[in-house]
Amino acid sequence: MSIKDLPADARPREKLLARGAPALADAELLALLLRTGTAGTGVLQMAQQLLATFGGVGGLLRADGRELARVKGLGPAKRAELSAVLELARRALVAELAQRPVFDAPQRVKDYLRLQLAHLPHEVFAVLFLDHQHRLLAMEELFRGTLSQTSVYPREVVKRALALNAGAVVLAHNHPSGVAEPSRADEFLTQSLKGALALVDVRVLDHFVVGAADVVSFAERGLI
Repeated sequence: MSIKDLPADARPREKLLARGAPALADAELLALLLRTGTAGTGVLQMAQQLLATFGGVGGLLRADGRELARVKGLGPAKRAELSAVLELARRALVAELAQRPVFDAPQRVKDYLRLQLAHLPHEVFAVLFLDHQHRLLAMEELFRGTLSQTSVYPREVVKRALALNAGAVVLAHNHPSGVAEPSRADEFLTQSLKGALALVDVRVLDHFVVGAADVVSFAERGLI
């Protein structure tokens, strides 16, 4: 069934205007972004298919341009709109993390890291550099690796912390396997970085491991 065949109060746009965005299902919100379907496939059906293909809204927004380009009916304009939504979400989270201590909103830190790292096909080690009030100064991807490992050099992390006049850091890396469970190597690296940064009076507040559907906090597990 196409949108025009639905009762007026069931159409996504009218429903949103009358009841607010929270009243809409994921597919309905996505259909508003897509606006049109393809020959033989209505926009609501196309939205449902996209969500199924990418494992929900999170997976769709984390998909890179090459993955989106392979989807029939998802042309440059639609791909640009989806990318714009993702970037707006990132910027909103960054703005909030920059305005108040990051651990006033720990879930937002996880959400931000998931948006940044969960979709990557290779391992990345990133650092959130914080000021002395624990507000975000910058997030930098300092090291990139292969599918399974990344070489991390504590000296480089210390240099960037000093250059940014950071008072604390949050460490993060992704597991391209999709499993967020920390390894013994992750624990050893955390302690090494903690010791190196302590020499210049910079605290390691947490280390997050980002998987496909979960983000694990070292601090929550008592590993910091």
